[in-house]
Amino acid sequence: MNRRELLGAAAAKALVVAAGAALGQNRPAQSPPAPAPAAPPAPPQVRFSYDYVVRRARDLAATPHEPPPPLPESLAKLDFDSWRDIRFRPERALLQAPGSNFRLQTFHPGFLYTRPVTINLIRDGVPAPIPYAANLFEYGRNRFERPFPVNTGFAGFRLHYPLNDPRVHDEIISFLGASYFRFLGEGQKYGLSARGLAIGVGAKETEEFPVFREFWVEQPESGADKAVIHALLDSESVTGAYRFDLYAARDAVLEVTATLFARKRIEKLGIAPLTSMFFTGENDRRYVDDFRPELHDSDGLLMHTGEGEWIWRPLRNPTRIEGAAFLDTNIRGFGLMQRDRTFEHYQDLDLHYELRPSYWVEPLEPWGEGKVELFEIPTSDETNDNVVAQWAPAQPMEAGSSRVWRYKITATMDESEITPGGIARNTYRTRPKALGSAEPVTPTMARFIIDFTDGQLPFYAKAPDQVQVVPSISNGRIVRTFLVPNPQTGGFRAGIDVDVPAGQSADIRAFLKAGNKALTETWTYPWRPE
Repeated sequence: MNRRELLGAAAAKALVVAAGAALGQNRPAQSPPAPAPAAPPAPPQVRFSYDYVVRRARDLAATPHEPPPPLPESLAKLDFDSWRDIRFRPERALLQAPGSNFRLQTFHPGFLYTRPVTINLIRDGVPAPIPYAANLFEYGRNRFERPFPVNTGFAGFRLHYPLNDPRVHDEIISFLGASYFRFLGEGQKYGLSARGLAIGVGAKETEEFPVFREFWVEQPESGADKAVIHALLDSESVTGAYRFDLYAARDAVLEVTATLFARKRIEKLGIAPLTSMFFTGENDRRYVDDFRPELHDSDGLLMHTGEGEWIWRPLRNPTRIEGAAFLDTNIRGFGLMQRDRTFEHYQDLDLHYELRPSYWVEPLEPWGEGKVELFEIPTSDETNDNVVAQWAPAQPMEAGSSRVWRYKITATMDESEITPGGIARNTYRTRPKALGSAEPVTPTMARFIIDFTDGQLPFYAKAPDQVQVVPSISNGRIVRTFLVPNPQTGGFRAGIDVDVPAGQSADIRAFLKAGNKALTETWTYPWRPE
């Protein structure tokens, strides 16, 4: 029973007593008082479940979308530094039941986070909202004229867990802003983000950002390394019920169940969207005025197709917005990966790009026809998330329809747990060089150098004559190729010279094989001579 119900019940009881007393004053003296009616039996306690969130989402989809209530002006006008100065008091963290490994802290509303979010705790199957209270926070230099009400809400929340040290509770997952969330495994630093849902990414119309407007966090069992979170999603076009099962480990795993209800017809739906940053890397040197050689949270898109092919697409910081689509049926997995784990390639003592996790998405049931979409947006600095990858179903979602999606996301720094064969470790681009009487080099030619490593390549490095590079190009031509062992990586270095007409574009592909056996994933790269 919440506070409103409790006060209402008390008021109703007082009204009945007062009415009975008034009637008693008019009753004849010899008449005995009428017996009080028997109280109706209390309804059985219904335990909270994911089905409750599904019903909420279904009912919400049948009503028009409503904008959120406004925040108090003093919070809405906060700038980033002022908002960041408001910090949760760690000693007030929730979920501190005996034996619990998890702690919950909330984010204060304000700045960009102007939609109040309700956060409920579930104990013994019964949910109760966390009331806003000023003593949950340190306000730093901020001064407010009066306390905010208990229904002010929060901007989001995060969970802490002894991830790297049994004596220290590290942040393991965070939900903050729209439907964005991030989570970590052991030894990892925050980099890319995931989203609950994306609508209209890359479309001509304005992109729609669904929001998680309410959460329910279950009290973990004593000693458990698993946390369960439920969320209600809302936007102009869709509502949704989400369940997140978080497994804390070296490679943290988040299992997701999403039940969506369409208010409107949705042409471009993005399932399991990932958002990251790529500013500069060994394959893209447009920005070199920095002592740090590379700056990126992710350096490539990895896909495992329904037919079993592994595809690697290095990321870029293009000069114009670029979109790519990889058609597939029943995709087995995709993710934005950070392959480069060498500190010297980043030289950043504070941000540690080499410790940013890769997020690998795997459907837990067939997803049917669709495509993996990749969007790359130009950026002039490293503060902008300029890369989006998502699964786009082939069919639009019709108004009034519903659909369930189940998948898991793994946060990892060890890709060998995912890919069984050889991988394209590094990609470089340069100008080709004429060799003797070979064909002269023209301005439209380019050379791509790919370092293939891992899998069975160290085995075949002992007999390099058995390995071949298999290149192809969608437009233009392959001028020449070469393949040599790379003793520094234990693999092979492949070179591909291409010639694409000026002003035109092409997709280049290559993999290594021995006989009829593919030894590596397929490297692919879009190219347009400038």
